[in-house]
Formats: sequence, C-alpha cells, structure tokens
Amino acid sequence: MRAMVLSAGYGTRLWPLTEDRTKPAIPILGKPLVGYVAEYLAGHGIDEIVVNLHHRPESVRKALGDGSKFGVKLHYVEEPIILGTSGALDNARQFFLDETFVVVNGKIITDLNLREALQTHRDSGALATLVLMRNSHRELFTVVNTKDGLLAGFGGMPKPVDEEPLMFTGIQIFEPAIFDYIPKGVFSHSTTDVFPKALADGKRIAVHIASGKWRELSTLRRYVDISLELLREVGHTMTLGTSCTINDAADINEAILWDRVTVEAGAKVHRSVLADGVRVKTDEILENMIVVPAALVAGKFPPEKSLQGRLQGENFVVPLPV
Repeated sequence: MRAMVLSAGYGTRLWPLTEDRTKPAIPILGKPLVGYVAEYLAGHGIDEIVVNLHHRPESVRKALGDGSKFGVKLHYVEEPIILGTSGALDNARQFFLDETFVVVNGKIITDLNLREALQTHRDSGALATLVLMRNSHRELFTVVNTKDGLLAGFGGMPKPVDEEPLMFTGIQIFEPAIFDYIPKGVFSHSTTDVFPKALADGKRIAVHIASGKWRELSTLRRYVDISLELLREVGHTMTLGTSCTINDAADINEAILWDRVTVEAGAKVHRSVLADGVRVKTDEILENMIVVPAALVAGKFPPEKSLQGRLQGENFVVPLPV
C-alpha cells in the first residue's frame, strides 16, 4: 500500500525555526518530524510513500533521504507553486490510481491504530474515510460533524457548551475514485473543494473515531510543550544535537538544543529552543524563548502569522506567550 505525506507548507507559525527548513524537517528529540510519520506508516505495513515538497525542499530530502532508515521507499514530488491539500494529490495522482491509499499530514506524531481505520474504511465502502478523535480539551481545531458514521460537514471552533466535539487528525484514507472530484492543475483543499462536491454527488465519506496519542506541532508553543513532554516520557530534561559545546557552569533545564550550539559559563537556559549555530554568552538568561542566530533572519520579513521577535546580541529571540 502507498501513502502520501503532506510536507509542502511554509510553517509560518513556527517561524523563525522554519526560516531554513520546512516544518516537517524540524527535529524532535534528534529525529525530523516527518521521520515520525514515515515510521508510523511503515509500522502499519505501508512501505511506499510520496512526499510533496515546496518550501525549502532540500530540508526534507536531507531529513528523509531515500527512506530506507525509516523502513520505506520514498518518492518526492515538487510543487513550484503550492497547491493545497487536494491539489497536492492531483500533482501526484499517477502514484495512486490503482488501489486504496492513505494521506497523512506531515506535522503529527501519533500512535493511532491505522489498521483499525483501514478496516472501517473497507467495511463502509466509502469513497474516503477521515480519522477523527474526541477533542476533550476543546483545543482550537475545527469541529467535524458526523451522522451515522459518515461525514456531515465541518463546523467552527469548539464552544464550551458543545458536547465533546470531534476533530480531524490529519489522517485520511481514499479510493482512487476521489480523483474524479479533485480539480486538475489548480490549488484546491479537500475540505472546501473536494468533499462538498463528492457529498453533493451522493458519495459516502466515512469517519473513524480513534483513540490514542496524537500530537500536532503547528506552533512554537506546541513545539516546545510537546518536545518537553516527550523528553519527560524518557526521563530527560533536555536534548542536545550534534557538535554542541556546553560549559559545566551553565544552567540548562527543559531545553531543546539543536546542532552546533554553544552555551558559555553562567548562562541560564530554561524552557527554550536554541536552533543551529546559536551561541549563548556568559551570564545570559534565556527563558521561554525561541532563539536562532541573527544572521539567519537578517533582512527577512517575519511571516504574517509568526510571533514577534527581537535582536539580542548575536541572536534573534522570540518570547513565547506565558
């Protein structure tokens, strides 16, 4: 079976960490985010994956290589102009014309049982199946409306008065006939351009409600919180990339250090991310910060959805909301 991992987005809410790489190439405990997705699919018997590329495509190629270290065979498909969630499928349709296939968002880490979702899909005889979860904490994910095991539509953000709402996990299963509803050669999204057309044509789109661990890394705060959560699960309070130099008199706790980071004596780093090449000077204090070298973003305009940052010595720092 084949799958597609959606990896073309800019990751604007993760800027400046995405200035030199796309969101799926960001490291989580030393492994690229998209590597977790590849291993997840391989663990469910999917051995051939198509990855779409747009922003900083070389960062994903470098992170995944040919896929062998994650147990899969990879195909890369580039989008010179970004095409959206279903436009990306159209651009790679030649890979998916023969059998059922899976599409997964490249920004999640999960252990949801994909085999059970595939069985739901087969039993339903549907054109597509969306894997959902209960949004018990009412996080800001679009509400998915269902009826009798089928998709009924999409709502707004969860409200306190709502019963436990359902949310989309970024995992979906398709039959090749879905391409009858995807516009050719243009930007399109599944939720706005494909599913409504298929439903209007009388097609069934099933839902599978899953349970398990599911983490979505789309913002700087979520990146820090989830990284620290994963560290705690393995009994650690920090992670170090390669070629880092840490002075014994530095105080580092609950921190994510990428590659080639230097932390000098007396410096304090807490609940912060230090990206490639960052140097923290003697007695400098960084708390609840995202830090990249100033040279990385020199002359660049922050994306519209990014958090505001400032220059601090040789670095550019973005304070995280408390």
